[in-house]
Amino acid sequence: MSNLNATVIDLEMTGLNARTEKIIEIGAGRIRDGKVVATFSKLIHPGRRLDENTMRITGITDEMLTGCPVFSEIMPELLEFLGEDDLLGHNVIFDYSFLKKAVLNELPKGSTFERRGIDTLRIARRFLPGDKKKKLQLLCEEYGIVYHAHRALDDALATYELYEKLWEVYYEQGEDVFLPNPLVYQVKKESPVMAKQIAQITRLLEMYGLDCPYDLEKMTKNEASRYIDKLRTTHGESRLW
Repeated sequence: MSNLNATVIDLEMTGLNARTEKIIEIGAGRIRDGKVVATFSKLIHPGRRLDENTMRITGITDEMLTGCPVFSEIMPELLEFLGEDDLLGHNVIFDYSFLKKAVLNELPKGSTFERRGIDTLRIARRFLPGDKKKKLQLLCEEYGIVYHAHRALDDALATYELYEKLWEVYYEQGEDVFLPNPLVYQVKKESPVMAKQIAQITRLLEMYGLDCPYDLEKMTKNEASRYIDKLRTTHGESRLW
């Protein structure tokens, strides 16, 4: 067993693009001297309805998110749990990109959120054959790690088990890849939705006879702008025929 001190983390999101999609679940485990000593698990309301693909992949539904907190409400508890720990994850930069964007959107302008990370995907790519698929679920099957895929805490704890399996076999062959490295992801703080954007969206929805999948008050300025463009492009053009 390793003597790792870090926090293993996994997120579930509404999609794959950190700049446009939202976190819907966070799972994390605090590791001290190679043992999980505490866990963190929260469902998070993204301020919009989920699409069918997200519900199919994650098993999370709109009903499950009803009444759940938004990210700003759980952020203080999350940041306290994370402390200054390095982050362990499978393709950890992917989860970190969503996390950093969400955190910086809630902090004062000019704030920072920088972490180092250890990546089990990078470790697997270093030592396992190039033609072997390296998705977390497939690697866990190979190493006999049983878990519920695509739920955040289960994925996080499975990632830590995978780290230990890889450490036992490969640590002496490449110590450097098991050490944390800076996680580099550039993101700008987003502005909240403007009142005139809410009014514009409301008018467009009424004009096209549509139901809104968003909580308008929780949108960002950029998110509202993209939605307005989508409404005009998709439904505005259809009214011309």
